Amino acid sequence: MKTQAIVLEQPEHLVLRELELTPPTDEDLVVDIEYSGISTGTEKLLWSGRMPAFPGMGYPLVPGYESVGRVVQAGANAHHKVGERVFVPGALCYGEVRGLFGGAASRVVVAGSRVCAVSDSLGEQAVLLALAATAYHSVAGGGKRTPIVAPDLIVGHGVLGRLLARMTVVAGFAPPTVWETNPTRAQGATGYTVVHPDEDPRRDYRAIFDVSGDSSILDRLVLRLARGGEIVLAGFYTDPLHFNFAPAFMREAQIRCAAEWQRPDLLAVKELAETGRLSLDGLITHHANPSQAADAYRIAFGDPDCLKMVLDWSSTR
Repeated sequence: MKTQAIVLEQPEHLVLRELELTPPTDEDLVVDIEYSGISTGTEKLLWSGRMPAFPGMGYPLVPGYESVGRVVQAGANAHHKVGERVFVPGALCYGEVRGLFGGAASRVVVAGSRVCAVSDSLGEQAVLLALAATAYHSVAGGGKRTPIVAPDLIVGHGVLGRLLARMTVVAGFAPPTVWETNPTRAQGATGYTVVHPDEDPRRDYRAIFDVSGDSSILDRLVLRLARGGEIVLAGFYTDPLHFNFAPAFMREAQIRCAAEWQRPDLLAVKELAETGRLSLDGLITHHANPSQAADAYRIAFGDPDCLKMVLDWSSTR
């Protein structure tokens, strides 16, 4: 069994290649991928060669952890049915080519326990569930963080920042302020306010969620905290983070890292999206065929008008 897959052969060089798939077991599904998203966080780091040491890291590799498709073959113990639409957070099924994260392919072999059935009503927007789960986990930690302290300041108005702001509003908390320095990215807020940080006089935020990925931002954020406030690092950072101790000491600042989302986070946001409480509208802005992948990845990483680039795998059937 073969597949067409995006292969990063080395930093800043990718191709669409035919790969042999690992034979499925009784626990596995074979899924024909319909859509896969391009992550401007971890995938950008893989593409640029700046990804820190990470399990499974190395080239060549198949990226992608934002895929949705149809089950075309189901093992006896895979607990899913042929014809189901499922969200696929990646796959490791390409032999000697690494799957990190392995979802950017026309067909994948994946353990049934890894995928999540999704409603047909979500369509291509189902690729956004990974980012939605990331946003949810940063606040709720898979349901383990109580009481929940929602963000009153979010730094960055990309897809992750927008989802975090929308969830805060949906949950009934006070609408957050969102910082964005790029005028193009500042558009599109619904139910909350987006401002340039220089235009924001507040210095009493209780919970600042940084999704900018800016490793040099901590000192600026500490100065905006109320005493005992918390900074949540919800982005992904390549360079060492540092801060001056005295201002943080004066504010008794707390700094927390938000880890990778877990299955309870995914199930929670799936329910929010499928019931219409959480809108995923307006977040997918660009589409491309996999044959155009080289250009698509550059646009996804370099065009400020591009919030989310989606590859449509239907052309590979």
